[in-house]
Amino acid sequence: MEGLAPIDGWAIASIGAKAAGYGAALLAMGGPLFVLAFPSASADVRQLARKVAAIAALIGISVLALRFGIRAARISGMGLPGAVDPMMLGFVWDSPLGVAAIWRVAGGVLVVAVLIRGVVGLGAGLIGALLIAVSYTSVGHSLGDPRWLLALLLTVHLLAAAFWIGALAPLRHAAGQPAGAVLLHRFGNVASVMVALLVIVGLIFAWLMTGSLSALISTAYGWALLAKLGVVAGLMTLAAVNKWQLVPALASGEPTAAPRLRRSIQIEAVAVLLILIVTATLTSITTPPVNL
Repeated sequence: MEGLAPIDGWAIASIGAKAAGYGAALLAMGGPLFVLAFPSASADVRQLARKVAAIAALIGISVLALRFGIRAARISGMGLPGAVDPMMLGFVWDSPLGVAAIWRVAGGVLVVAVLIRGVVGLGAGLIGALLIAVSYTSVGHSLGDPRWLLALLLTVHLLAAAFWIGALAPLRHAAGQPAGAVLLHRFGNVASVMVALLVIVGLIFAWLMTGSLSALISTAYGWALLAKLGVVAGLMTLAAVNKWQLVPALASGEPTAAPRLRRSIQIEAVAVLLILIVTATLTSITTPPVNL
């Protein structure tokens, strides 16, 4: 299929490492955003958001080192020896991934500081979240034209997605608390705006990458993008069910509402994992139609 790179073991490893890196980055960015958006959430819910963000930031930094080795192995064609070859690793460091790594590590370190309660910790975490988001504008398909617009769209898209994904664990925990329905209702209102932002920005970015509707069914990138859109549509449908059915049921005291809501959030997490894998596939083994 047009725009599809050869798939071997190292390509699959690259997809796995990228998906893990994306997930870690989104959770790291989402924690500070959640704490900022919901200052009235219970202390344990906010602390959970901080802990998840800090752990994710450290995992993200570790995954970066793994990605360097995988990239070196792929570009050298030497396999495992290439993954640890100093010269090949130097080439990777001099590539856009090296620039992104500097921003991402700095951002990850600042996100860990969100564990410090108060304005200082939160401020450091928010700056870290922004640095992590900006780091992704140095690599991948956002390097095309118009450069500034793609970078802006990607940054906004990542921060909006991070807000949603970073809230999953805290919201699941809050579902079992007496005041959980209030937090979940507030999140639903904010998430409605975030969903609209995600859809608009995502569609503009996709259009700039494909250039035409025919490219959606004639290129590997297009098919992968359609798969991603399908999972996203399912995720949004599930989120709508939560907002309009399960959260009101929780507020009314329905006994089965809390476990059903927690189960629904778990399914959302699985859908997010699928989206991350498809996104990693998009950026690892496909080429945007506009670049063919």
